[in-house]
Amino acid sequence: MLLRGLTWLVLFQLLGTAVNHLLVPVLPGPIIGLLLLLGFLMVRGEVGAPLNEAAGSLLRYLPLLLVPPAVGVMVYARDIAADFWAIVGALLISCLLTLVVVGVLMQKLIHRQARREDQP
Repeated sequence: MLLRGLTWLVLFQLLGTAVNHLLVPVLPGPIIGLLLLLGFLMVRGEVGAPLNEAAGSLLRYLPLLLVPPAVGVMVYARDIAADFWAIVGALLISCLLTLVVVGVLMQKLIHRQARREDQP
């Protein structure tokens, strides 16, 4: 079962890489493969046992993917410190912009829901 689920994951990654090389060179192949897998699972309506087992076994090793970024932060600590205020400013502006956009969107969704409830 595990091998079948891993085969599905690798198949969609290869399919995404093929689409990347043939049609959409802007997006990475694995991202396209994930979107194709998402579409496939939405059409199918369920996640099968083999895919669920493969994903569960891979999720145990997810913290290992955080090791390279942590090493990068340690290696480039001097460069990050030199641009500290630019990084903080970019994070602050993006956070505030996100809060404003989400707030406006939430208000619109609340008004839309209220209009639907008022109609008979």
